Amino acid sequence: MSKNEKKDERLYNRDFLQACSNAVNGIVYSATTQTNIRKQLIIGFVTMVLSLFYNFTTSEFLCLTMSIFFVIFAELVNTAIETVVDLLVDVYHPKAKIAKDVAAGAVVLAAINAIVVLYFLFFKEAKLVDMSNSLLNHISSTNSHIAFVGIIITGIVIIGIKAYTEGKKFKTGETSRFIPSGQAAIAFAILSSIWLNTKNLFVFALALILSIMLLGNRMNDKRTFAEVLFGAAMGVLIIIAIYGLTIFRM
Repeated sequence: MSKNEKKDERLYNRDFLQACSNAVNGIVYSATTQTNIRKQLIIGFVTMVLSLFYNFTTSEFLCLTMSIFFVIFAELVNTAIETVVDLLVDVYHPKAKIAKDVAAGAVVLAAINAIVVLYFLFFKEAKLVDMSNSLLNHISSTNSHIAFVGIIITGIVIIGIKAYTEGKKFKTGETSRFIPSGQAAIAFAILSSIWLNTKNLFVFALALILSIMLLGNRMNDKRTFAEVLFGAAMGVLIIIAIYGLTIFRM
């Protein structure tokens, strides 16, 4: 097999899991190198937490979530276009500038859309729930909302941790010896949400079996037991921390 054929093989994913892993690596790379994406992830994190305190309908919450993801999506596309342009063009070229400017324009439009949506949801239509009387009762009555927000927050935290470790690697050249498993964190965040929402032992047992199988798969992929265990514990703790707001009633 020639070197060109070997090189071409590296451009393709072997299977679906590798495709997902490479996609996550792309997000982590963008969060590591692009300040705007880090800011957007932080804003998304804060917005998801604040959404717990507003009486959003399903449609309103979907609009909020899609707006946040659309801004991040546009920024990822912008980063990809800039990377390709820089790869192909070593010197200033008017058309290269146009490509970058158009990509940046897409990000601006997505951001404007998000600002409009946030305004109407947080400051126009929705009213903040009375903190002294009904806040915790409202949160406890929207378990599916909390579960969804908790899983999103878990994903953002995982991306943040990986971006931090990759950024440290770029700056110092040191490779972190310990990175928690993101898949384990997401799996056990979902597992915890299933138990807290359903209280169904049979459903929980099935989800637990799948989660344990995933842990075993991660360890087979050269993940250490500590990384997998820490990731799983982190997913559980994030969900419990969010649901913990419902424990202490006024």
